[in-house]
Amino acid sequence: MRNKIAIYALTAEGAGLASILISKINADLFVLERYSSELSTSFTSLADLVSDKFSAYEAHIFIAASGIAVRMIAPHLKNKAADPAVVVLDQKGQFAVSLVSGHLGGANELARLIGDEIGAVPVITTATDCAGVPAIDLLARENNLVIGDICLIKHINAALLDGDQVAVYDPDGFLNISENDINFYLVDDVEMLGDLRCGVCVDWRIRNLAETVLPLYPRCLALGVGCRRGVPVGEILGLIRSTLDSNGVAVQSISCMGTIDAKSDEQGLIDAAEILGLELNFFSAAELDEIKVAAPSGMVMKHMGVGSVCEAAAMKMANATEILVPKTKSARVTAALAKDA
Repeated sequence: MRNKIAIYALTAEGAGLASILISKINADLFVLERYSSELSTSFTSLADLVSDKFSAYEAHIFIAASGIAVRMIAPHLKNKAADPAVVVLDQKGQFAVSLVSGHLGGANELARLIGDEIGAVPVITTATDCAGVPAIDLLARENNLVIGDICLIKHINAALLDGDQVAVYDPDGFLNISENDINFYLVDDVEMLGDLRCGVCVDWRIRNLAETVLPLYPRCLALGVGCRRGVPVGEILGLIRSTLDSNGVAVQSISCMGTIDAKSDEQGLIDAAEILGLELNFFSAAELDEIKVAAPSGMVMKHMGVGSVCEAAAMKMANATEILVPKTKSARVTAALAKDA
């Protein structure tokens, strides 16, 4: 099974350092052919190797000069939301430089981990870390919040760097901001954010926000789906999306999808979950029957042996005792939403 981190070594000394490093952290090691060993995979062209592996790993460690690493990764960089972490380590193991995706990709954290394991000095250059203030992108990552617009991060972090307190609308308390927080303060009306330099909205609802307000979406909703046999993926996605739109729910806040196990081979459901990037969970009729729904269906009981599929699946995944968005139906598909207890 492939690890999440790739290490590249170009010299004999670098290969030796890499062999020490992989005894400390789980990583796949790639070493220039003349220095390779049974612990590593050999390569002859670093450019070709990086081209093949860059998107396959969550993090990359180059034991090489920074310039080499920059030239290797430059053609493959997309944006801070998508790029993997990149750390550069000199072959003496003295410095671990966080080069790309310091916050969202975790390069700063990885550089510090390398420092802890082999004594290298972590080199962190992100402005908020240097200034000792929190970065909103890192806070979002730590609290499992989806960033709605990556381009707005700079406005929030700039305000924090200027010493300004940033207003936050967070009705469910996902950021856990206290009254004594010196960097953020809470507002109880989302409209207030539009009158300020910038702000943060933490909500599962779709909001009409000012252009300086950063939306963060908590992954706190469970999606239950039912369908007849052979329904195509387009019909399933159509109902899901119309259900979200009509109820003002952000798709980014859906954390999982579930149905009855009798549909475990239903290709439309499997494809829909994959397109939405959701884990698809299957429950037995007995498991779903344990969930008490407001209006069980006699028709569903007749065909599936349980009074509810979509509502019961949503509530079970969310560990909820009530439904957020009740069953919505098309000709052959049903969908419902529950909020994490």
